[in-house]
Amino acid sequence: MRIACLGWGSLIWNPDSLPIASGWNDDGPELPIEFARESANGRMTLVLVDKSKKSPSLWAILSATTMEAAKAELAERERIPEKNIKYSIGYWESTSGVSQGRCVEEISTWARNKGLDGVVWTNLKCGFRSTRDKLPEVNDIVEHLNNLPPEQRALAEEYVRKAPAKVRTNVRDELERQLGWLSLNGNGS
Repeated sequence: MRIACLGWGSLIWNPDSLPIASGWNDDGPELPIEFARESANGRMTLVLVDKSKKSPSLWAILSATTMEAAKAELAERERIPEKNIKYSIGYWESTSGVSQGRCVEEISTWARNKGLDGVVWTNLKCGFRSTRDKLPEVNDIVEHLNNLPPEQRALAEEYVRKAPAKVRTNVRDELERQLGWLSLNGNGS
């Protein structure tokens, strides 16, 4: 099976244990991606959200030969417990027609055009830790990041600045404007 993994955040610069068998390609499907999930260390990470402008995602072929292995390997990299894989890992498989996760229609159309047998992606909920599944307002995100302790703020800035420059979001635009957190990977234009 030829299985791809989609990425738009730290998977790109830190795949860690994810068994990537190719480099990252920058012609993934256009998806509604936003800095909209507070992680355990206070960073606002990129997730798929409804009603967000679309940005190109990236993709790489995995060395996994089954969909179950691909889901498990992505879950391990993302530190998602096995019991939560069914909620937090999105997937599409051509042979079974089985799929789950946000944006599955756009992703499956793109995958068929690429001749892929399957795709996996991170499918985490948006929101602050106290209000999961509620899309935070841009100003609330900027305020949250401004109020982080220095070490956490530095990690949050690093995440934003290392995110692929092509991933253009409303929050990124505000963080660049208000905080000067410009991409380390070019201007994104």
